[in-house]
Amino acid sequence: MAAHVVAHRRELMRRHTRREPAERLRDGMRSVLTWHGGLTKVRPMFSQTRAEGEPPRTMAPLSELEPEAARRVAAVLTDIDDTITTDGRLPAAAYAALERLHESGLRVVPVTGRPAGWCDLIARFWPVDGVVGENGAFYFRYDHAAKAMHRRFFAGEAERADNRRRLDALAEKILAAVPGAALAADQPYRIADLAIDVCEDVPPLPQSAVDTILRLFAEAGATAKLSSIHVNGRFGTYDKLAMARRLLDAELGIDAERAPGRVLFVGDSPNDEPMFRAFPVSVGVANIRRVAARMSHLPAYVTRGEGGAGFVELADHLLAARAQASAA
Repeated sequence: MAAHVVAHRRELMRRHTRREPAERLRDGMRSVLTWHGGLTKVRPMFSQTRAEGEPPRTMAPLSELEPEAARRVAAVLTDIDDTITTDGRLPAAAYAALERLHESGLRVVPVTGRPAGWCDLIARFWPVDGVVGENGAFYFRYDHAAKAMHRRFFAGEAERADNRRRLDALAEKILAAVPGAALAADQPYRIADLAIDVCEDVPPLPQSAVDTILRLFAEAGATAKLSSIHVNGRFGTYDKLAMARRLLDAELGIDAERAPGRVLFVGDSPNDEPMFRAFPVSVGVANIRRVAARMSHLPAYVTRGEGGAGFVELADHLLAARAQASAA
């Protein structure tokens, strides 16, 4: 990661932690900044507290995932950033782990906030059975036999076109109001959201400018998330979980609501909480420990390794359980 990005991220954290408690609480009623593995996101305050009567949860070591439960898994859903990647790179071992899982007969589906253009490539070229992109706006699945891409969107064509017009107008408003802000370089490859660059290809913006961008999204009725380099905003009520379930059912014949134990999800951040909550066989790579105290729904298990190394560890565990059954 570029030194100026790291320095900017540290400065944002320093400013946030020095604020008065009352000020932080006031802003927390709107959103909470969560930092994880070099990525910052904004999540609603409601996910900050546990449901009344819900006992605290702890994460067991991955080694405690029983072989029988591991063998029941038919599909592996995985976050991408800081889950199969490490420090912004996709290690060869992590990519090979994806391939080993896929070749074993497991269904493999990345569930990510990355743009549609990336997801088209992932669906075509990666050893996966589909991909959920832009935080649940769509899924893509490539049929290699028919040489055809299956694309399913949460919103209809007319609604997507209307949302795009609203986002384009909002982009003009944000860029006019915030000197130094720019559209993200990957914006042309996005379908459902708007990405504003705050330090990737522009000089790092001050915290006040980032706050203004978040406020303008909120005033327009959009959902916004802050990463270490962009602010991403969208219109719509969709999420990763709903679209992942839709893909599993329609494309892979897996009813994840009736049989959640057939699905394993692995991730690293508070943004993955709905997935951790939905699937009893859920795993966090080790870097999730940095944000666990802020989370309401932890994964059931945690790896020893961080990022891509943790994903490789998970793949090894699943494949060892399947090998035991074959040898019996």
